Amino acid sequence: MNTWLSMLVAAAPVASGWTAHTLWLRRRLNVARRDPLTGLRTREAFTRRATALLKDPRAVVVLADVDRFKQINDAFGHAAGDVLLKATADRLAHHAGRSGVAGRLGGDEFAAVLIDDHGTAADMLAVLHGVLARPADSQDPAVHTTVSLGWVRAADFPADDLSGLLRRADEAMYAAKQGRAGSRRAGLGRLLATVTGRRAGRAGARAEVPVVGVAA
Repeated sequence: MNTWLSMLVAAAPVASGWTAHTLWLRRRLNVARRDPLTGLRTREAFTRRATALLKDPRAVVVLADVDRFKQINDAFGHAAGDVLLKATADRLAHHAGRSGVAGRLGGDEFAAVLIDDHGTAADMLAVLHGVLARPADSQDPAVHTTVSLGWVRAADFPADDLSGLLRRADEAMYAAKQGRAGSRRAGLGRLLATVTGRRAGRAGARAEVPVVGVAA
């Protein structure tokens, strides 16, 4: 009995060390998966969680872009831009809630997957657009902008993966930005939009892309 007790006592520091090391690694991994400015998930972490959520037929994919962000940075400085990004991230994460997920894809571009429990995605996104357009707390009143949203209900395009749904949301978001409507849904109606998307500077050939306006 004494031998077993001695072995357990001797092994305790090793076990304790491994436990501490495991917790440290877990914390480091969580930090790596979070954007340092906004605290939202990075693109890779967002993709992992969002892909899992798309199995839910109620999932809605949202893409958000801060309007005139470069001009704000140039006119008021990067600190003002950072405040704006942080406020946008906090509000988007709050709206996504525990059932959804929000992430920062890079720069002033954000994405989210929301779960539409009541089949009222259009109303939900109109409310979100209004919330995102509010001035940031303690921000210079002169620093004012809006956020353009594009969204798509995953169930409308069952053959699309997350990448395809984000592309559709991106096209709808560009249409909203061009039309100054604030929010547009991909899936119904017809509107000319740049198919090359934001990452090509919105300067590609134009083609008919299905979208419908949402009141904002």
